Amino acid sequence: MTRTKTILAGLALAASLASGALAETTLNVHYPMPGFFKDVMDRISKKFMEEHPEIKINFVSPSPTYEEGLQLILRQAGTVEMPDVTFIGLNRLRVVAERKISVDLNPFIAKDGDMVEQGFSENILKLAQFGDQQAGLAFATSNPIMYYNADLFRRVGADPDAPPKTWDEVIAIASKIKDLGDGIQSIDFRWQGDDWMFSALLFGAGGTMLTPDEKKVAFDGPEGLAAIRLLDRMVKEGGMPVLTKSNGEQAFVAGKIGFAFQTTGALRNVINNVGEKFDLRTAPIPLLSPEKGRLPTGGNAAVMLTKDPAKQEAAWTFIKFAAGPYGASVVVPGTGYVPNNELAAKSSEYLGEFYQKNPLFKAGLEQMPKMIPWYAFPGSNGVKVTQTIVDNLSRVVEQKATPEETLADAAREVQRLLPRK
Repeated sequence: MTRTKTILAGLALAASLASGALAETTLNVHYPMPGFFKDVMDRISKKFMEEHPEIKINFVSPSPTYEEGLQLILRQAGTVEMPDVTFIGLNRLRVVAERKISVDLNPFIAKDGDMVEQGFSENILKLAQFGDQQAGLAFATSNPIMYYNADLFRRVGADPDAPPKTWDEVIAIASKIKDLGDGIQSIDFRWQGDDWMFSALLFGAGGTMLTPDEKKVAFDGPEGLAAIRLLDRMVKEGGMPVLTKSNGEQAFVAGKIGFAFQTTGALRNVINNVGEKFDLRTAPIPLLSPEKGRLPTGGNAAVMLTKDPAKQEAAWTFIKFAAGPYGASVVVPGTGYVPNNELAAKSSEYLGEFYQKNPLFKAGLEQMPKMIPWYAFPGSNGVKVTQTIVDNLSRVVEQKATPEETLADAAREVQRLLPRK
């Protein structure tokens, strides 16, 4: 009897192992910006583990920003501390791809074979490609939009149901708002921190950061000058004050600023913080060239780091789930990011009805056809290049230099930081 039980137990164990029930794989996953993504990641991982009980998701300590997240991965690369999966800012994917830290996903995509049917169009895949590598899958994607205070519009005689479509119209309304007094400011244009919002103006004029061969600065042409002159006009004509990122955020949600131009990814937080204080509206951001203009894609991508073949299969399963229609259906309402998956955007099962019920989220969705990758500078000085651009923009906002001087200085300084090929 005992021998029979032993045999039966052995057979049950073998069957269990064959089915994978006991072959649990734990993935250590890192992500940045918990203020935006903690609740989102918790929901996605919970649903994923319900559907894939053989894979456990273990979140390691998140990083406050994209830059700090990247620096963490660079420090941990090749060590046992390095996570199996991370989420990297789209403008820094190039760093981990060129250093061969990330795992190329092309073999997994080729094996999968039906990415388009799962909502991953070629345009979506391109957001996380560098050279011949698929460095990740876009997870949270955003574009810059116009936030505005409809109550202040009404006070200056502007129609909040017909938001400005050109920068001239924006500045005309802003100039009236700045005269209201009582601590009310006109514009908060989020130029600080990185080059994303400068890219919005430059790309919106039809310009590029570098020449196609990436050897020379290209933002010092007429498109770049138009972009910086516009920033100068925001200050001189529109009355834009010098605000830190946090001060601008606080003033806008308090109802003290007419326009805020920033990522759609902040929308959910803005909605929550504004509450019933004023009539919040959103609209597409104007383009200096409606015909040629494009917009940079912000956000991040899910990136595979583990070199362990067994873990790689589990990591691919998680990455595809997080960046897939279910993940997008959690990210969009939870943050304001635009869908990175076409099935999620179109299907009533996911977000099809969400946009009809939540019109504030439509601005980012309408701009999706204009989205192009957030440019990543080549070489090891990418962070210095970004800071150089930001530092020079501050000279214009603080009225310490003309647009022409600023553009020439920025171009010269960035050119010195580019790789000498």
